[in-house]
Amino acid sequence: MTAAQWLLLVAWAGLTLYVLFAGADFGGGFWDLLAGGDVKGMPQRRLIEHSIGPVWEANHVWLIFVIVMFWTGFPAVFASVASTMYIPLTLVAFGIIARGAAFAFRKASTELWQQRLFGAAFALSSVLTPFFLGTVAGGVASGRVPLGIARGDLVASWLNPTSVLAGLLAVGTTAYLAAAYLTADARRQGQDDLAEAFRRRALVTGAVTGAVALGGIAVLRADAPRLFAGLTGRALPIVVVSALAGLVSLVLLVQRRYVAVRATAALAVAAVVWGWAVAQYPYLLLPDATVAKTAADPAVLRATLAVLAVGTLLLVPSLLWLFSLFQREHTVAAHDQADGPAPSGHPAA
Repeated sequence: MTAAQWLLLVAWAGLTLYVLFAGADFGGGFWDLLAGGDVKGMPQRRLIEHSIGPVWEANHVWLIFVIVMFWTGFPAVFASVASTMYIPLTLVAFGIIARGAAFAFRKASTELWQQRLFGAAFALSSVLTPFFLGTVAGGVASGRVPLGIARGDLVASWLNPTSVLAGLLAVGTTAYLAAAYLTADARRQGQDDLAEAFRRRALVTGAVTGAVALGGIAVLRADAPRLFAGLTGRALPIVVVSALAGLVSLVLLVQRRYVAVRATAALAVAAVVWGWAVAQYPYLLLPDATVAKTAADPAVLRATLAVLAVGTLLLVPSLLWLFSLFQREHTVAAHDQADGPAPSGHPAA
């Protein structure tokens, strides 16, 4: 493999991790929006807050990682996408900033109206941000972003059938991942009623998202024929893996096997991301911008890979430690809840 191919492989792995981790993060906001009134929805909002609170900022490390990889390794592609798609990308940036600020301010607010205001901002931005990210992906996948600065249509490039389909799938996927993940968190904390509620939501969103994906086949065939040919050609085995993993996830949810469903749900979503990559390879931008044509100078690629190797030694153990502490804290909270009221100064679950 060439240095450009290695860099693309690493960047796509980072994109996959962003979809899985930040996707579930955004999905938490989706369920926050539908949790209900102040009293009825409070237990669900507390669970969501407790689950994403320690890691929601860390999840966006992968978005920054992907941006840096493409900026450095494939600068012409990065410039083309950023200039043609600056409208949805700007909305994404606003959404991420508004979401983070609202999440932090809601926790610090003492007045009910403030909590409602920041809660609404957090929930709405959690839905709109993945939708606009999906429209960007749909525009690239359907070949509406040609190579060159702002050479694509500034509106039609992201407001088209494939982009809308991708946006809806992005929202559905985030909601599904969050519901599937929250079942295990709720059970670990001894909140079986919440685990059951999120189980039902995961089943419904999984079925609805699957139906949208099936209906989207006709959309892709008419609106993005090259992507359709790739997905039904050499990427077909990966598409089949995604479909099977999705079906297994639904069965596991019916059986209430909440830990196992985390792996199969993640596999189903990750396979979609890699299916797109295989379907479009070796083109980064259609119709003719290949990996080799758009890659940076080989010296830049090799230096980036070397720095990446060193950075991985720092980043991966740090993230593993963070998630380990996060899961341990959940276990302690569950034990405290089982033993009685939380002691003064210790956060209750």
